[in-house]
Amino acid sequence: MTDRSPRAAALTLLALSLAALTALCVALRVPMADALVYRAEGAAVAHGTSLYGFTVTAWHLPATYPPFAALLFVPAAYVPTVALKVAFVVGNAALTALLVVLSCRFAGVRPRGTYVFAATALALWLEPAFQTLLFGQINLALACLVLGDLSRPEGARGKGFAVGVAAGIKITPLFFVLHLLVRGQRREAAVALAGFAATVLTGALVRPGATVEFFTRRLFETGRVGKVWIVDNQSLRGLLARLLHTPAPGAVWAVGAVVVGGVGLWGARRADERWALLVSAFTALLVCPISWSHHWVWCVPLIALTAAEGRTRTAVLLAAVFTARTLWLVPHAGERDLQLPLWQQPLASPYPLVALAVVGWAGARAVRTRRGRTGAAAQLPARSSSASMIR
Repeated sequence: MTDRSPRAAALTLLALSLAALTALCVALRVPMADALVYRAEGAAVAHGTSLYGFTVTAWHLPATYPPFAALLFVPAAYVPTVALKVAFVVGNAALTALLVVLSCRFAGVRPRGTYVFAATALALWLEPAFQTLLFGQINLALACLVLGDLSRPEGARGKGFAVGVAAGIKITPLFFVLHLLVRGQRREAAVALAGFAATVLTGALVRPGATVEFFTRRLFETGRVGKVWIVDNQSLRGLLARLLHTPAPGAVWAVGAVVVGGVGLWGARRADERWALLVSAFTALLVCPISWSHHWVWCVPLIALTAAEGRTRTAVLLAAVFTARTLWLVPHAGERDLQLPLWQQPLASPYPLVALAVVGWAGARAVRTRRGRTGAAAQLPARSSSASMIR
């Protein structure tokens, strides 16, 4: 075999993966419902109609993002539906490759072409990435913005701004401002808030009424986004709703979210830089009222970092969990999501369970590291004293 054989094999694997994905999309006539919502949002801005008063597709989906996001979707309003779907498939496939590259750099691994091609071919079939492509979602773009920004060295010019822009498109990335604050990066947190403020101001200049409507009303309408108890929702709230067999876990979820959020930020403060970012990402996904399964594209840097640290078996296990699609194998038609027996609960909520494990493990690791350093420091005076006595 020549030196080019591994690269050729990786390219072949990637080509086959893309071909299979394309064939599946065509065979299923994938509606890409979210892409159609984005298109309608762009049309509402372009034509001056109500941004939050419409629903589209057979599922009657409304707009749920800030007005700034709708401004970015304006070009989609002038693209034929078929071309828009093709653009989303190609764009999200490219973003998957970019996320793989960023994850390699984040994990301290040189992103060589052979590895990137092979990893991208496999990453496309991770359920969160796969669903992002099928729905025509923007999760991969947001993850690349945040990961690329926060992977830069502390003090880098403009660090935090892309986080603010991501939050202006979809509010959830605002959690990373807290991440920056607990890490002591106040300037970067201020830059992120400035970036977010710039998106709000931009939206207000173009659609002032819609901006007021979103931030005073629509932002707090969780039911507008979807049912929190269905298996699609892999947040802590979804897990508790299914576990307690109630569509509204109420105070139990509120207390749980506060506890998990506090523990997550505590862990992010004390963990090393890489694990701190992942802890914050998964904490945000846990405490958010709704984190659809396609939001969990942060599994890519998680798998990359785990593999880079030599935990190969754990990395393979994580890849298996995020590929297995167990949440779709349990009964979930109608309200059957709320009637699942105990043994099916882990299958229905694999992602929040992984996230809780990551947050807990990183926190425990930080405690052990801190105790080890404290113990080593405590021994130094005794050794120095003994040495002085010998002298």
